[in-house]
Amino acid sequence: MRYLAIAILALCVTIGATQAADTKLKVGVSMPSATHGWMANANYWANKAKEDWAQWDPNVEIELKFSGTSNQQASDIEDLVTKDIDALVVFPHDTSVTNVVEQAFNQGIYVVVLDRGVSKEGIYDLYITGDDYNYSRKGMKFLIDSLGGNGNVIIISGTPTPIDTIRTNAAKEIAAEYPGIKVLDVQPGEWNRQKTLAVMENMLQKYPKIDGVFTCDDDMMLGAIQAYRESGRSDIKMFVGGGALKNVVKEIVDDTNPLVKADCTYPPSVIATATSYAILGARGEKLNPYIYQIRAMPSRIIVPAELITKENAAEFYNPDTPF
Repeated sequence: MRYLAIAILALCVTIGATQAADTKLKVGVSMPSATHGWMANANYWANKAKEDWAQWDPNVEIELKFSGTSNQQASDIEDLVTKDIDALVVFPHDTSVTNVVEQAFNQGIYVVVLDRGVSKEGIYDLYITGDDYNYSRKGMKFLIDSLGGNGNVIIISGTPTPIDTIRTNAAKEIAAEYPGIKVLDVQPGEWNRQKTLAVMENMLQKYPKIDGVFTCDDDMMLGAIQAYRESGRSDIKMFVGGGALKNVVKEIVDDTNPLVKADCTYPPSVIATATSYAILGARGEKLNPYIYQIRAMPSRIIVPAELITKENAAEFYNPDTPF
């Protein structure tokens, strides 16, 4: 599976094996709780990394903290720091956790930040994210090309964060390259299916003709599709989301949903990759000699975004994840 390959990528870049290293290592992982399908999959991969490392190396202790709010996450990070962790992995709710992340970094803890990021540079050892720019460009381009380069399009964004800004701007940028495309509106769905359902209901009342919807996320796409179907309208030709929820990918594999013909990857296994890199970084591991003249651990990793279509969807279908 491609997701599994990404999750264990960090284990393949060192000199020799890291299993059963002599020194004890404590790793704290802080991330949002499973408020939507993609994050539930990320929670699954966080637990899988903990289980896998327990088998690979008994000297590695991983503590997971799943928080429902940014305030709770800040408290969780402070609690982890008091436990003398050697490494901290943070998947922020939003950039409001920047200060506590900086405090951990200043105490000499090896810090890996991913996805939504923090608002200050230089307060982490490694940043890992998906290719948000091409994630949106590829998805939006497929949508527009499927419409023949003409039509009215809605963009539903997520929660205001650095990655959401990149995704939304990239979608608008690609739309601007097509004179026949009109972006009617851009509204936030907050990565939430029910919130997006309400947003889409308002859009359907406001705009008499919509040809396509780009949502930056599969959960939001499913909420938008529900609102559309309940409206009884028949004008929208296609929806494109992202994140590769397994039911969405299965529909593409089986070609059972005429409204969904493509998706874009943003692997939730990135949290497992981040955990592995935190362990390697805290132990001072070096890159293997095949990475010529670059032996230090990287400071920034971008996971590629891949377009999923009928032709390749089977490669991305993962039945083991919860969503």
